[in-house]
Amino acid sequence: MEKSIREAFGLKPVDPVRVPSLSLAYLGDAVFALFIRTLLLERRNTSNGELHSRTVPYVSAVGQARMAKGLQELLTEEEAAVFRRGRNAKPEHGAKNATTQEYHLATGLEALIGYLYLKDRQDRIIELMKAGMPYAEP
Repeated sequence: MEKSIREAFGLKPVDPVRVPSLSLAYLGDAVFALFIRTLLLERRNTSNGELHSRTVPYVSAVGQARMAKGLQELLTEEEAAVFRRGRNAKPEHGAKNATTQEYHLATGLEALIGYLYLKDRQDRIIELMKAGMPYAEP
């Protein structure tokens, strides 16, 4: 999808290695949420309120941290480095309903998702999300 957006707006590819970790996390958060919302909608098309209630546990820092822990062994060296870069970033604000450790793990996962998205690796995002869903389930 990222490639199509670039082409539609005449944008040049971005080297994700040069993108700051928190910017990767910003993008990855949106991609992660879109994946979860699509999955939950397709599984059970119901009211917006119920869809939102089912989405929150997955997209929260706590849910993302659980998924991040479960995926560690599946990451390539490159992915693990991007994850660590995101996890170690110093955000401007702290976690609201999560521990600092959970917040950092979630940021690492979001950075990795953003990185893979910019590399046009939706196949790998899907693979990781599919493998990580059982860890994130409430």
